[in-house]
Amino acid sequence: MDLRPSPLAGLWYPAQPAALAASIDGLLAAAPAVAPPAPECSVVGLLAPHAGHKYSGLVAAHAFRAVQGLAVDLVVVLGPSHFHADGPLLTSAHTHYATPLGAVEVDRPALDALRATLGGPMLAIRRDREHALEIELPFLQRALAPGFALLPLMLRDQSPLAAQALGAALAQTLRGRRVLLVASSDLSHFYPQARAEEMDAALLAEVAASDPAGVLEVNATGRGQACGAGALAAMLWAAQALGGTTAQVVAHATSGQVSGDYAAVVGYGAAVVWKC
Repeated sequence: MDLRPSPLAGLWYPAQPAALAASIDGLLAAAPAVAPPAPECSVVGLLAPHAGHKYSGLVAAHAFRAVQGLAVDLVVVLGPSHFHADGPLLTSAHTHYATPLGAVEVDRPALDALRATLGGPMLAIRRDREHALEIELPFLQRALAPGFALLPLMLRDQSPLAAQALGAALAQTLRGRRVLLVASSDLSHFYPQARAEEMDAALLAEVAASDPAGVLEVNATGRGQACGAGALAAMLWAAQALGGTTAQVVAHATSGQVSGDYAAVVGYGAAVVWKC
């Protein structure tokens, strides 16, 4: 295996397999069960934050609790590219991602099909430092049934045009497969607690309305903020095309509720997108 090594293990989450598994299982157990809007509904997409598990893990667990035990063939994780400016859309050149819980295989045929559908550049890079994607993997490894592959996407270009094109291409590429879409994004960054709550509520309202254009508009005007706004919008557009038109916000918190510092916090939100 050509493993993409983890720069996060031991820093952003526990490095020992048993400790990491126990931590994730504890967070999932602490999150309440997520009831579907109707018995026939199934999960298509999730929004989860991507700070260290100490800070945003419980919020993330609220989203992943909704897919506990779910069996899928492919998980698409979409997040921003915080560090790499090699191109507008990036993916991994490795065949697997390494976490202390084991290796997660990258679905190369799915990536090739998506690249062909997009008809534009999608650069594969090695040994990336992007935390927004990797931080979700231990949750997926503990929550989902074993056997899923990964389609990793890091968006440098989060413009409306790029996000909508990616969402449409994902839906076209993945239609007919058992797939889970995961948008990895934190919310407001470094505002006082009261202002962060206002901004996060404005952005999460657009998520609850399943309105990707609204997410981008709120972010662009500064009424709300998400570092992965384009990734979140692309997930919502793809989910809608795959029948996921009902969204439910299941958790919100800030870093201040962990650190005790409410002067400059980071907001975290979790949501579930259902096909009903």
